[in-house]
Amino acid sequence: MMTLVTNNFSRLNRRGVGMRTFLGRAVASLVTAGAILASAPFQTTASAMKIQDVTSPGGIKAWLVEEHGLPLMAMRFGFKGGASQDPVGKEGVANLLTILMDEGAGDMNAAAYQERMEELAMKMGFEAGRDTLSGTFQTLTDNRDAAIDLFKLALTQPRFDVDAIARMKASVASGLSFDAKDPNKVAARAWNETAFAGHPYARPVRGTPETLAAIGAEDLEAYRKRIFAKDTLRVTVVGDVTAEELGPMLDNIFGELSTKSGALEIKPVAFPEKGQTKVIEMNVPQSVAQFGHAAFARDDKDFIPSYILNYIIGGGGFNSRLMEEVREKRGLAYSVYSYVAPYEQASIFLGGVATKNEEINQSLEVIRGVLQRIADEGPSQVEVDNAKQYLTGSYALRFDSSSKIASQLFWVQMEELGKAYITDRNSLIESVTLDDIKRVAKRLLKPDNLIVTIVGQPSKS
Repeated sequence: MMTLVTNNFSRLNRRGVGMRTFLGRAVASLVTAGAILASAPFQTTASAMKIQDVTSPGGIKAWLVEEHGLPLMAMRFGFKGGASQDPVGKEGVANLLTILMDEGAGDMNAAAYQERMEELAMKMGFEAGRDTLSGTFQTLTDNRDAAIDLFKLALTQPRFDVDAIARMKASVASGLSFDAKDPNKVAARAWNETAFAGHPYARPVRGTPETLAAIGAEDLEAYRKRIFAKDTLRVTVVGDVTAEELGPMLDNIFGELSTKSGALEIKPVAFPEKGQTKVIEMNVPQSVAQFGHAAFARDDKDFIPSYILNYIIGGGGFNSRLMEEVREKRGLAYSVYSYVAPYEQASIFLGGVATKNEEINQSLEVIRGVLQRIADEGPSQVEVDNAKQYLTGSYALRFDSSSKIASQLFWVQMEELGKAYITDRNSLIESVTLDDIKRVAKRLLKPDNLIVTIVGQPSKS
């Protein structure tokens, strides 16, 4: 509950709503909202989960998992598009849109809309990724009809009032100003600009101060009409609702959206042919580095083995090779990590490290050495077994609440993995052998191709 109170207070406070009035409303809705904000526990395991295909009378499709033990419905939905669809020169449109969706709709201004959300104990949020604009919606059963009407209003009739746009632009601009002084954020942005040069992925999701200033209400509405479309819509619903109830509900919520998306075609990324290092000077006591190169697409047969391999390399925290070699043995850095990220038009193996200016080059040398040894020799059987045990054992934690289940199923839909993936995922991991990992390590890891961005004052020696 404290999350909602804190978040709404920050929003309402900047509109001038009195604290006493706000706290009165917040306390009044505490009991009913608690079920939503606690992310209600879910008793069904992934293997026992029944996922229903629901098609509305109007043809809108969704996945449904019924759970009637608690009076709560959670929905996860999204559209193909995301920040890669921002117009050139107006980068940040998708992101700005997502934070304006609850800033007034229909005949309600921002304050009125937020107040109505509180009265209904309704939760709604939007997020812009590179390839997807997604959202969440949660409501109590008793308030469902009214909450759905309010939610639909945001999707179909957002206001984009001048004062709301100005307020949210100021908030984003403040964040961008802070990021410009954050070595980690600067390194990440520089890496994207280098690895994805000439591609929409190279552009910042939140835009720049210049592109943000160029965005107006007409740009936001044009993006909404173009991207919010039924042909790329994916929906997952979990909770206290039946298939018979959900069908008409889908038409009510999404039926007025465009039939066909106007998203522009995005071509695959052409990564640099050779590795390179870029240094951005910043007066900070330690240097931050981001390193990585191309990886395997989500539908590649070696994606799952590469996922396990990454856990061994740098995804397993203190159990990873990088942590052992860089921190434990040499004391060069407090933290070093890696991960794999599959986007629609590129997949990347990416990592990061931060250490003293005079030790960043040595840290990167050790990291390259670790990657080369794993590529040449592969990991041990013990490392593979431990990685598989953790990755399969922790999987159940992704399904311990209705909102988590909705999120997991939604991304399975977006990545077109099929319903069977939910139950097959652990067996896919368990079937990977040491020989598979060794083969994939040789295929994936190319230390000479690493793109490295360093922010700080690295030693020249």
